[in-house]
Amino acid sequence: MIQDILIPFLLVGLAELGDKTQIAVLVLSTKTKEYARLLAGVMLAFILTDGLAILLGNLIANRVPMDYVRIGAGVMFILFGLMTLLNKGDDDEEGSYELKSPFISGFALILVSEMGDKTQLASALFATQYNPILVFAGVILALFLLSSMAIYVGKILMQKIDKNTISRAAGILFIVIGISFFF
Repeated sequence: MIQDILIPFLLVGLAELGDKTQIAVLVLSTKTKEYARLLAGVMLAFILTDGLAILLGNLIANRVPMDYVRIGAGVMFILFGLMTLLNKGDDDEEGSYELKSPFISGFALILVSEMGDKTQLASALFATQYNPILVFAGVILALFLLSSMAIYVGKILMQKIDKNTISRAAGILFIVIGISFFF
């Protein structure tokens, strides 16, 4: 029973560490002060994508052409990058660097980028061997801890580095991640 939670927790946690979705969460966290809303949107997307994967197993991967999902995710990351680079903002503390809706931004970006991701597929596979409810608990706990850490690191970066530098780096990083979806 403990392995039903522990194995998915450890393996998904390790696989997601430094993954594009965690980098996206970190970058988004530099664009808001509403960290709880961002985390809520991110976690809802993880709950939906990984929950559906656990419930439906490989059915999702067989029905939805992954090429379409990858193209959609790539385009979305590139758009986020371009919007970040083109958003000049003022030099004041508030500026226009703030996300209009951290919940929606986090939810949409993670929902699209997590579809067909290795951790989603791993979650589906774990559910075929272990108790699906416990697998879900282990996977979501791992994703919650990693996403919380990414948001915390983003918050620290905003306090230590000039927001214009972070904004340019974030825009470029989003575009690079977006382009990587095409390969």
